Amino acid sequence: MNKKVICLALGAMLLALGLPAEAQQPGKIYRVGLLVGASTAVAAPWIATFRQGLRELGFIEGKNIVLEIRGGEAKLERISNLATELVQLKVDIIVTGGGAATHAVKEATNTIPIVMRYDGDPVRRGVISSLAHPGGNITGLASLTTGLIGKRLELLAEVVPEVKRIAVLAARSNRALFMATDEYKEMDAVARALGVNFRVLLARDPATIDNAFLAMKTEHAQALIVIPSGAYIQHREHIIKHSAKNRLPAIYFQPILVENGGLMSYGPDFADEFRRLAIYVDKILKGAKPADLPVEQPTKFELVINLKTAKQIGLTVPPNVLARADKVIR
Repeated sequence: MNKKVICLALGAMLLALGLPAEAQQPGKIYRVGLLVGASTAVAAPWIATFRQGLRELGFIEGKNIVLEIRGGEAKLERISNLATELVQLKVDIIVTGGGAATHAVKEATNTIPIVMRYDGDPVRRGVISSLAHPGGNITGLASLTTGLIGKRLELLAEVVPEVKRIAVLAARSNRALFMATDEYKEMDAVARALGVNFRVLLARDPATIDNAFLAMKTEHAQALIVIPSGAYIQHREHIIKHSAKNRLPAIYFQPILVENGGLMSYGPDFADEFRRLAIYVDKILKGAKPADLPVEQPTKFELVINLKTAKQIGLTVPPNVLARADKVIR
């Protein structure tokens, strides 16, 4: 009898050892907020890669993590309200996609950790203290535009060799502040070197975008550069429609605009960046402090060209530019 009892006890012990760890010690279910400046429908591809990144790190929705996903639809007041909503939900971390979302969440909390995907220079904009030592409750990725705007201008000049007048579409509210940025100064320096003139047109919503394209037509703009903005991702079809109607070669900042009919884009890979945001979430949930996690810059850039659009507007893309493209839509 004693031998039988001992065998049963050993069997029970082995069975317990074989059970998953969570069955022995139920872990905490983390609640993570994700606020994107555009709508969730527009940002769906990047939200999917963020989810994939979390899964690769062992986070399964409904099992050990819950995602509270919100989309601002490029409306500043809505973005601000959604930031407040996520703070009131007492989430463990808030992940932000875009500058508007990051600024809104920063205003809403200084205690909840924030993992950002930021367009531009977060140091100059007062979001963090430095890239190496962000301080406070914010860290993540920053797509610094210095260097990229000049590259876009050079690519546009290669594709439209005789270009002299370029329109620049920027979703900014203050022209003087935009002209004081490194982004503008770089664009001005490259334009001077190329011997082209450019005019900045401020527009954020469909109505002001309409007015901007009327101005481009009046001023006989020959090409267009679209400055990175969540508003332009949200309203991309509106911009692309105008560009096609005016047969205006345009360069954008994200492949999604080219996939929807834009001519070309050059910039960091959003999908890769959103996947990397999951790494920050993992580190913070394991105890790291945002202040101690350096802000990373993009490591992967891609040139995407839509030859169907080029044909529609009567443009021939030079072979040397096509050869450098990471993706060509035919």
